[in-house]
Amino acid sequence: MEYKLKFYGAFLEYADALREKGRKIVVCGDFNTAHREIDLARPKENSKVSGFLPEERAWMDKFVDHGYVDTFRMFNTEPGRYSWWDLKTKARERNIGWRIDYFFVSDGLERNVKASYIRADVMGSDHCPIGIDLAFQD
Repeated sequence: MEYKLKFYGAFLEYADALREKGRKIVVCGDFNTAHREIDLARPKENSKVSGFLPEERAWMDKFVDHGYVDTFRMFNTEPGRYSWWDLKTKARERNIGWRIDYFFVSDGLERNVKASYIRADVMGSDHCPIGIDLAFQD
């Protein structure tokens, strides 16, 4: 956990430094943390499990407070939308999952995000693909 939180801190410093240089940021990947209760099927049962610990969630809050926008939540505020399921328990068949894969954009860039989605229909891994559609005017 200590290593994970140090990495999160270093990553935020790096992303913020790029923004200070005037860069627009798109961040995509497996953050390995469900940010809010809506982002996993069983929040109470997992409140003491890595991936949903208070300190991990607090960092996600800090990331958002620094001006990074969760693109999926721009378009979808419903529960039950996940990007990872445990293979051993066949959790995907029951949709007992976690949303731990994200696309974030730096604020100001969110107006260019036209869609953000989870492709739960694509099989082959314990994760499924996620995506965004961006549009820019000349």
